[in-house]
Parts: sequence; C-alpha cells; structure tokens
Amino acid sequence: MRRRRSHRRFIFVCCTLRMEAGEDVARRPVHVRPLRRRVFAGGVEGNRRLTATTAAVLLVLLAAEGATLLALRPLLSVHIFLGMLLIPPVALKLASTGYRVARYYVRDAAYRLAGPPRLVMRVLVAPFVVASTLGLFASGVALLVVGPRGGVVLGLHKASFVVWLFAMSAHVLGYVLRLPASVRADTEPAVGLRRGVVACALVAGLTLALATQPLARPWLHSA
Repeated sequence: MRRRRSHRRFIFVCCTLRMEAGEDVARRPVHVRPLRRRVFAGGVEGNRRLTATTAAVLLVLLAAEGATLLALRPLLSVHIFLGMLLIPPVALKLASTGYRVARYYVRDAAYRLAGPPRLVMRVLVAPFVVASTLGLFASGVALLVVGPRGGVVLGLHKASFVVWLFAMSAHVLGYVLRLPASVRADTEPAVGLRRGVVACALVAGLTLALATQPLARPWLHSA
C-alpha cells in the first residue's frame, strides 16, 4: 500500500514539474524574426561581409574587363563574355547593399545601430554608381540584341561608361582600404553560405555568358 502511494506521489510530482516547465517555456519570448534574419541574411555583420566578398570578386573581374578596352577590337569577344559574366555578381552586390539600405530606412534596430554609410558616399556617389551601373549593363545587353546597327544604344553604352567610371572610381577609393580586412577576417557564422552564394553568382554568370555567345557573333564579324 505504501509503495502504491509513493508511486502516485512520484507521478504527481513529475507531472507538476512538466507543467511548470511548459509554462516557463511558454513565457519565454521566441525571437523568430532575428533568427530568420541570421539564417537568410547573416545579420548586419554577415551582410557586410557578403558585400565585401562580392566586391573583391568584382574588382578582379572589372579589372579584366577594363583591360580589354586597351585593345577592344581583337579582344571584343572577351569583352562581351566578361560583360555578361559580370551581370549576376553585380546584381548580388546591388542586392546586398540595397538590403542594408532598406533595413536602415525601415528602422531595423540592428542596422540603425550600425549606422548609414558616410553622407558623401550615400548622397553624391551611390546614386550615380547604381544608375550608371544599371545603364551600362542594360545597354550592353541591348547591344547584343539589336546588333552592330544599334548606334543610339551604343552611344548610351559609351555615355553610361563615362559616368560609371568616375562614380565607381570614387566608390572604390572610399572603400578599398577596408576590403582586405573584411574578406580575410570572415570567420563569422554562415561564412560557407556567403561564399557559396558568391560562387553561385559566378556560375550563373558563366552560364549566361556561354548562352549568349551566339548573339555576339554579328559583332565579332563586323569588328
């Protein structure tokens, strides 16, 4: 009889502890949104490092693309190939920086605490970088579509390049000194995911460049 009573008391105590533990868990705030941001965006620091890694890759590709301008006619096929390859990484860079700006202006606490870019870069440089980049690559794609007869489009492409060159030079000078440390010291969580995203952008660019090679043939024959 005593054993039965002890067993019942034991079960009662266990049930009581479980109920109290359940109530304690229910009282705890579940931070769903911060967790989602860490998974998908890596937070402020993850976003900054993704932007830096993408920028480092773009510097190499843009330098190679710029080198083709020194002998454009013989290197026209390389120029077109690299131009198409650059589109996905450029889109990734615009997306990562655009995400940070958007989170700041919707008053996200973490991004507000990190602060905005410097006023000169934000007001005088960034708008020209974004507009000229979009104009440069959009006109470049349009040139492949319309062919060598697209004189107006070619003029827009050249004008976009002039604006882009000055705006991008100012942009690079403003951030290039911070770039090596940001890329080299990336040991934050999801570093593999960030590098995977950049690698996927490069694969997408390579696929796009290969797929659009037939459109480049009229240009190569007219060069």
